[in-house]
Amino acid sequence: MVDYHAANNQSTVGGAQTYMEQENDWDRDLLLDPAWEKQQRKTFTAWCNSHLRKAGTQIENIEEDFRDGLKLMLLLEVISGERLPKPERGKMRVHKINNVNKALDFIASKGVKLVSIGAEEIVDGNAKMTLGMIWTIILRFAIQDISVEETSAKEGLLLWCQRKTAPYKNVNVQNFHISWKDGLAFNALIHRHRPDLIDYDSLRKDDPVTNLNNAFEVAEKHLDIPKMLDAEDIVNTARPDEKAIMTYVSSFYHAFSGAQKVPSEPTSTFNLLLLTRCCFLSSMATLCLDSQDVQEKCQLEISFNTLQTKLRLSNRPAFMPSEGRMVSDINKAWHNLEGAEKGYEEWILSEIRRLERLEHLAVKFHQKCAIHESWTDGKEAMLTQKDYETCTLSEVKALLRKHEAFESDLAAHQDRVEQIAAIAQELNELDYYDAASVNARCQKICDQWDVLGALTHKRKESLERTEKQLESIDELYLEYAKRAAPFNNWMEGAMEDLQDMFIVHNIEEIQGLITAHEQFKSTLPEANKEREAIQSIQSEVQKIAQSNGIKLSSGNPYTSITPESINSKWEQAMAMVPLRDNALQEELNKQNSNDTLRATFATQANTVGAYIQAKMEEIGRISIEMNGTLEDQLTNLKEYQKSIISYTPEINKLEGYHQHIQEALIFDNQYTSYTMEHLRVGWEQLLTTIARTINEVENQILTRDAKGISQEQLYEYRASFNHFDKDHSGALMAEEFKACLISLGYDVEKDKQGEAEFNRIMGIVDPNGSGAVTFQAFIDFMSTETTDRDTADQVIASFKILAADKNYITADELRRELPPDQAEYCIARMAPYTGPDAVPGALDYMSFSTALYGESDL
Repeated sequence: MVDYHAANNQSTVGGAQTYMEQENDWDRDLLLDPAWEKQQRKTFTAWCNSHLRKAGTQIENIEEDFRDGLKLMLLLEVISGERLPKPERGKMRVHKINNVNKALDFIASKGVKLVSIGAEEIVDGNAKMTLGMIWTIILRFAIQDISVEETSAKEGLLLWCQRKTAPYKNVNVQNFHISWKDGLAFNALIHRHRPDLIDYDSLRKDDPVTNLNNAFEVAEKHLDIPKMLDAEDIVNTARPDEKAIMTYVSSFYHAFSGAQKVPSEPTSTFNLLLLTRCCFLSSMATLCLDSQDVQEKCQLEISFNTLQTKLRLSNRPAFMPSEGRMVSDINKAWHNLEGAEKGYEEWILSEIRRLERLEHLAVKFHQKCAIHESWTDGKEAMLTQKDYETCTLSEVKALLRKHEAFESDLAAHQDRVEQIAAIAQELNELDYYDAASVNARCQKICDQWDVLGALTHKRKESLERTEKQLESIDELYLEYAKRAAPFNNWMEGAMEDLQDMFIVHNIEEIQGLITAHEQFKSTLPEANKEREAIQSIQSEVQKIAQSNGIKLSSGNPYTSITPESINSKWEQAMAMVPLRDNALQEELNKQNSNDTLRATFATQANTVGAYIQAKMEEIGRISIEMNGTLEDQLTNLKEYQKSIISYTPEINKLEGYHQHIQEALIFDNQYTSYTMEHLRVGWEQLLTTIARTINEVENQILTRDAKGISQEQLYEYRASFNHFDKDHSGALMAEEFKACLISLGYDVEKDKQGEAEFNRIMGIVDPNGSGAVTFQAFIDFMSTETTDRDTADQVIASFKILAADKNYITADELRRELPPDQAEYCIARMAPYTGPDAVPGALDYMSFSTALYGESDL
């Protein structure tokens, strides 16, 4: 391709600069049209990539990939052939802005006026500004230098298109938008320069999509012009984007204008030889018939005629020259000489034409040879390189597409080789003086052409074979990844399970773990087969690569799980299996031992528990059914207590079993419902109960002796208490105690006075307010009620003392002299005093005595 970045003369640059200034004032709001923006994105991206691929890279997103300025600077270096300042490699925003500014400064240095385009907008990914910047670059480096006659830039490109498409029907290029919608103009440009690629007569104006696709595909495949637009983008838009069309068409201009220019070869040596030969031939012709010869011929004829006249006048016989010297002979010879002269002239002209033809053919031959040799330079090295051996599948596919483009290019150069051979043949037929060197050069080109053809075919076979092999490898990689991922997860889960700490409390749980572990071990053979199958996939990849000389440059693209990691994890898992076996077996032995401890403890606990329960029931009966004197009862109870205490070794034995249970960290026992804590409480309760019962009897003896209560009264009290102790708990609840009091003659019915009396008694027998009355509290109360009750006279005397010998007493005096509950008790049972000496609030204390002891006691 020709260097279309070189500067034209000053006038052209000035004209293009004026156009550039106008174009730089483009209406940026038009980019907001979605259809135009879409077309510009595609076209500008393809245009940039057509240059960036020379540097081995490309862009995908035009506003994203230029944000750091690196590829933007690289693009400008490729299209300008100049070096830009070294870019900054930092990732910060300031580095990106500096890089973009370097690119914008370079564009400005080329005389381009940048309007409203700043580095910040490019770094921020502003699509509108990025597209505007790329359009400015395209104008400067792809369109500005186009020059046709006296026009340049856009007008020059348009004039070039008009001239090239003028002979074609249905093509009328007037602009860079709707004139290209039907696709015929694109096809006409290609057909004008490469008629072998386009069957123009088969195209129909009413089928624009087919026309456009045909032109775009041919241009991409045979002319190395990347596809910059989709046919639908152009057809489905009322007015295609002018900038996108201009960019696309400029690629055609540079492709075809470059093909038309060929370098010339100096032929000064041949021209000098041709000039010398022509001069020599011309001088030879001139020597044949010059003016002196003509004069001598005329003088000879005059002399002959004068001699004959004089002889005739002298009556002398005519002069008869010797044979062959007659005037007629001379005239004939002269005529023959004139014919020879004409023949020489014709030969000279013919030779001049031959030499001119040879000159033209020689120049043409060397020009075509030079072009061809320039094109073939480096092609053998390119075709013989084995770069595909280290490529990925996508890279090989890219190499194949590139090779297909080269094949098209190679086929296009076939005509030139045939023309070179034809010219060499004609030079030989025309007896070219340097035919030997021509033949040698032609033979070298033909031999090289055959080599290129063979190498091209061989490289394509190698690429296609490598593509198939890499596709096979890629499929194997994918299969490996699909199977390796779940197998790796299974191994990781298995390793977690094998290392998992287990806590069991009985044989059933450990047996469940052992069963699960055995089931896991039964899956290992199948798992190992899967591992071997996965490894065989990787082995097949290595086999394909080694047998075909493919160098695998990287790992599996679909997974990071390597065969080595799989083997490593498998070996770790297999090493954990026997360790797990041992741990489970040890735990099973431990649980068997624990179960024995449970059974031993349970046997003793069940015995002790039954003993405690039986003795508790027995004590309950004894406390209810005790007969004989209190002293006899006390003696029997103490003997009974000794028999219970003698059972202590059994309790200690149980404590020993429990100690083993605790040391083994056993927290449950299915063989018994008893726990050591419950049995301890029961044992202590049993000892406490018998001790309390003994204490009660001792207290009864003390009470009897101190209060003078008869044995019969105590029996009566006990019988009453036991009668109302329905649950044999050794205590009466409030309602049970009330019923007991009623049975003993106390007036505690549910009237106001009776309720007050009951509350008073409850305060005595249950001072803590627990709601229950023990037998001892009951005995103490009944003893007090029986032995400490004053006589009626004693009560009256006491009141007289409190009343200061008055016949009455006031409520205030009672409250002052007695405790509050006793004062209120008395006030509630006294009637008002109505004697002659009564005062307000006077109470008759005689009525209190009557209430307590009745009329018979007074």
